Amino acid sequence: MEKPYVIGMDMGGTNTVFGVVDARGSVISKSAIKTGTHTDVNLYIQDLYEEMIKLIDAAGGVEKFKGIGIGAPNGNFYTGNIEFAPNLPWKGVVPFAKLMAEKFGVPAVLTNDANAAAVGEMTYGAARGMKNFIMITLGTGVGSGIVIDGKLVYGHDGFAGELGHTTAIRDNGRLCGCGKKGCLETYCSATGVARSAREMLASSTQDSLLRNIPVESITSKDVFEAAMEGDAIAKDIFAFTGKILGQSLADFVAFSAPEAIVLFGGLSKAGDLIMNPIRENMELNLLPLWKAKIKLLFSELKEADAAVLGASALAWEL
Repeated sequence: MEKPYVIGMDMGGTNTVFGVVDARGSVISKSAIKTGTHTDVNLYIQDLYEEMIKLIDAAGGVEKFKGIGIGAPNGNFYTGNIEFAPNLPWKGVVPFAKLMAEKFGVPAVLTNDANAAAVGEMTYGAARGMKNFIMITLGTGVGSGIVIDGKLVYGHDGFAGELGHTTAIRDNGRLCGCGKKGCLETYCSATGVARSAREMLASSTQDSLLRNIPVESITSKDVFEAAMEGDAIAKDIFAFTGKILGQSLADFVAFSAPEAIVLFGGLSKAGDLIMNPIRENMELNLLPLWKAKIKLLFSELKEADAAVLGASALAWEL
């Protein structure tokens, strides 16, 4: 008899969210624990077990579960390891899928969070039925999952698809947390938008609603709210961000010829403020053979459930 459930788990640097998912992609139940407070991975897994087993028992016990799918920073699909994740408290290489499988007594599979989102979008969202697309996650950073011929691209070592760390600005680019300069992530993430706000406010004397906020406290949400009020500087920030992302997306099209590019994450909530400049600048920079042919879509997954669904989709393949 086919087991009716899987666990989907999304690990972030601050929180870990997980849920019970059925074969139709419905999140039956969901919970969370803190990630960053656990300096010992074994204590973290124990706390995770204590919370997760409540959901498992309520769904009929572990024998009803096919497996656990995990999306994690620097998660390697090939090895099941989390490798040198800068935003997690455990350094070095952690055999996380193996530890989870041993603790729960069911198979576990792991990939990075953006790849999990791509799998979720292909299974449940805007990319249903597509065999060639790129998923771009616009959150604290910029992540990506690349699907070609219906398969995620992992590369020889499991880490292919770091499009957030392609170089968007070559001269005097911003320093990135990865150590490089000019990475796309430093301009087109939520933190990148906040950096753009600080730079534009410093270089201009123009009135702005953003000047009512302590400059180091400005967030991308503040910029969005100001733009919706008609604030000129805030709208310029989105135009600048969209221009850089649109130019980069045109480059990404050139190497995989996707049917669509799907945008997901907090920054995508800005809607047309971000989508219009992205689309305009992508089209301006596409080779003629791709002009007006590449769909640019927002994710159709519910934000609250998207990461859990994406991770859960991996577990159905176990």
